[in-house]
Amino acid sequence: MNDKRAGVHLAPFGSFGHVRDWVFDLDNTLYPAECDLFAEIDTRMTDFVSRLLKLPPDEARKVQKKYYADYGTTLAGLMTVHKIDPSDFLHHVHKIDLSPLPDLPKLRSALERLPGRKFVYTNGSRGHAEQVTDRMGLSHLFDGSFGIEDSDYVPKPRPASYAAFQKLHDVDPHGAIFFEDLARNLAPAKHVGFTTVLVHSEKDWSHEPIEARPASLSDVLGDDGPDHIDYVTGDLAAFLEAALETL
Repeated sequence: MNDKRAGVHLAPFGSFGHVRDWVFDLDNTLYPAECDLFAEIDTRMTDFVSRLLKLPPDEARKVQKKYYADYGTTLAGLMTVHKIDPSDFLHHVHKIDLSPLPDLPKLRSALERLPGRKFVYTNGSRGHAEQVTDRMGLSHLFDGSFGIEDSDYVPKPRPASYAAFQKLHDVDPHGAIFFEDLARNLAPAKHVGFTTVLVHSEKDWSHEPIEARPASLSDVLGDDGPDHIDYVTGDLAAFLEAALETL
């Protein structure tokens, strides 16, 4: 099914009256991938690996992406293989210029009107989530931010991360909806009962290794689409506005 109001695919666009908790990934989801903010973080991750392992940047980037593919995040790989202090890594990679973040009044308006609670759930740090939402003028709209430190550094898509999020914020996934730009991170969410929404973009990810690329629209849209993705949208604000019409 397809709803042109919100770029929605896969499931019929029905009522969202069951949703009490709205859960949003941060990077490339709550803000658009096209602003390239995550590219700054990515560059600083490469720099951290280069310094730690005394590798040239091109070799460090290969290690960085291998850890991402094998462990879910670069940080998880560095902690497992090299026993690093995660706070050092998070401080380094999130020390970025936030000026590329856009002002999104339509998104702000839609979030303001959503009933129930709103959460940010990221594989980055809680501090990163809070500084980004503050810069975007959205921080007052969220009931909490869940960072990688809140799951004892276990990242999405490992099931323990979702369990930690649900426990900390007392979230019943059967009454919640999960927005995420990485299709693989939606599979465990769907498994425990979340309604799932893949937020895609038209950004060119060809510079990334295949295993580290977010899913493209063509990857997820077959005859019926993957079982773990209920909706796909390229416009988060429009999706939320359309969802509000069903309430």
